[in-house]
Amino acid sequence: MKAHRIFTALVAAAALLVGAAILPAHAQTAPKRRPRIAVMDFDYGTVQTASSAMFGTNVDVGKGIVDLLVTGLVKDGSFSVIERQALDKIMAEQNFSNSNRADPTSAARLGKLLGVDAIIVGSITEFGNETKKTNLGGGGGNWHGIGLGGVGHSNSKANVAITARIVDVDTGEILGVADGKGQSSRSSTSMLGGGGNWSGFGGGHADFGSSDFQQTIIGEATKQAVDQLAVNLDADSSKVGVRTITVEGTVAAVEGSQIILNVGGKAGIKVGDQFDVVRVTKEIKDPTTGAVIRRLSTSVGVLKATDVDDLSAICAPVSGSDFKIGDKVKTVTQ
Repeated sequence: MKAHRIFTALVAAAALLVGAAILPAHAQTAPKRRPRIAVMDFDYGTVQTASSAMFGTNVDVGKGIVDLLVTGLVKDGSFSVIERQALDKIMAEQNFSNSNRADPTSAARLGKLLGVDAIIVGSITEFGNETKKTNLGGGGGNWHGIGLGGVGHSNSKANVAITARIVDVDTGEILGVADGKGQSSRSSTSMLGGGGNWSGFGGGHADFGSSDFQQTIIGEATKQAVDQLAVNLDADSSKVGVRTITVEGTVAAVEGSQIILNVGGKAGIKVGDQFDVVRVTKEIKDPTTGAVIRRLSTSVGVLKATDVDDLSAICAPVSGSDFKIGDKVKTVTQ
């Protein structure tokens, strides 16, 4: 009896393996893509006075830190991070204000336009000496006995603290909160000392990815804080769901084998997305009101997007033929 049960189990297992082997390609589970995110420049309002005193001018510390953070997130690979240019373009189109950098609601709205799953916003809560709350003088002066700018002083210490939130773009919900802290101290040098006379800042921007900057006291503390923040954000990647959206559109033109749709990147379409194409054959109207209550349609075929811009997509036929202007298309895409 025992041998019979073993034989039966082996036969069942073999049947399952054979069944899996003959499944059509489209029926097999596609690999889940990584969550797609955008990272807003961090708010640095609470440390602006301190950083301006250090650099001798107003430097966008929030942008510099995010540039460094994005590099770390890309290297880890838990997230797919959109290009900076795409974010800047949407921000310009929406007249996005720097004062809204840390606002989850505003960020969620931008994230939805970008087609990402989540957007990261954050703030720099400490950037410089641990006595940052002390009243500060001008750039290059002494800051509670600690040398700033190019003025050297013994026992210089730098603290950097950052906090970030992962925001769901559909609901504005905070999916995760992470922080990062770094500290560095050194004798007989200034905050910007020890970095090969680093001067990679100007015009409101700074290159925090420079090895010279990362060898300064403030650079060491910044790198530690950003690295810790990246690790903590990566740990929350499982909390970010991959969005699935339904996109509907219409065939706008047919040029030989190229079928052009009236929906594109702004609607969430990507190269490689496939569309079911149907043609409305009859409209059923309510005899009382005259309103259309149902549309009967027939399948025309399947299209695949080969080129996408913001407002349109060029497709090639996967199956079917005789596609016409006005045919309706629909896809479910991630």
